[in-house]
Amino acid sequence: MSEKFRTVVLYKNYFNDFFAGRRQKVKDKIVWTLRLIEELPRVPETYLKSLEDSDDLFEIRIKQGSDIFRVFCFFDEGKLIVLMNGFHKKTQRTPKQEIERGLRIKEEYYAEKK
Repeated sequence: MSEKFRTVVLYKNYFNDFFAGRRQKVKDKIVWTLRLIEELPRVPETYLKSLEDSDDLFEIRIKQGSDIFRVFCFFDEGKLIVLMNGFHKKTQRTPKQEIERGLRIKEEYYAEKK
């Protein structure tokens, strides 16, 4: 087993709801990408990218064939990645309502953590 630089955790059922609706090949690619994020000291932007003007929201980027998926997440306590909502990306730009949903979930997480 290799060293972990980050730990991925799930917050409520947001990620599971998204994950459950995917085909097996997509699920395999998501799991592979999450493992990569945990184990690489520096994760390439191909897989994990900060969203501009989004209050430290990040997107995990998954591509399977011609399908593109995004899973929002954020860091807590430095090395913990909290997974939130995911979606099938069908346009160039990340839909504003998806970003807003991610920000609401992040606020909910910190409100409950207090």
